[in-house]
Amino acid sequence: MKIIITLLYCGLIFFLSHSQVLQMDETAKDVIKKADEKMRGKTSQSEMTIKIVRPTWSREMKMKAWSKETTHAMILVTSPAKEKGTVFLKSDKEVWNWVPSIERVIKLPPSMMTQSWMGTDFTNDDLVKESSIVDDYIHSFLSDSVVEGRNCYKIQLIPKPEAAVVWGKIVVWIDKKDFIQMRAEFYDEENTLINTMQSSDVKTMGGRLIPTKLEMIPADKIGQKTVMIYSSITFDQPIDQSFFTTQNMKKVK
Repeated sequence: MKIIITLLYCGLIFFLSHSQVLQMDETAKDVIKKADEKMRGKTSQSEMTIKIVRPTWSREMKMKAWSKETTHAMILVTSPAKEKGTVFLKSDKEVWNWVPSIERVIKLPPSMMTQSWMGTDFTNDDLVKESSIVDDYIHSFLSDSVVEGRNCYKIQLIPKPEAAVVWGKIVVWIDKKDFIQMRAEFYDEENTLINTMQSSDVKTMGGRLIPTKLEMIPADKIGQKTVMIYSSITFDQPIDQSFFTTQNMKKVK
């Protein structure tokens, strides 16, 4: 009888411990989802400046971006003149690039998602989000931390076995109060840190408290980074589905 009771007790402890792990995973995913939705909304329309910083030079680009849910996005480069009119489109899991200088629409293969976006330290995947940080990863809590004076959840994202993603691991810091992603570290499949993204200048824009400055900093390139600064953003204004088409890439302004 004592053996049976002991086995039942051990089984109960295992069940409760396993349930707690599952609960933590579900909660971590919920935190990630809230942070993702805060910056995305049902739709968004934004204008921003991207500054590419290198040890001996720097340059700026300006662009407009539109998104709908997690499935559709359009990015239009408005300056400088050399890149003006270049457009990127995401529709579900497919990504296209309109290049006005050669008047061609080019479909980007998944292998190009890891490549630099227009010479910046962002990848194509960072800008058009072919992968989903909510659906393509397994989430778990690490130790809490403080970033920019904000108490943050520290969450590890490991890609699901079947997911076609760029990174081998992502670690993010999300503000506990306002669900703002304050920092993210991106690792390759060998667990080597590749890029760190830092968020700052948190203020109300588009009716939401969001970071308006993002810096992507390569781990192995001293004096190099890319800075993205939002000048305006609007959330949840209707955008017709027909806006996100390859035909519209040539006309969007």
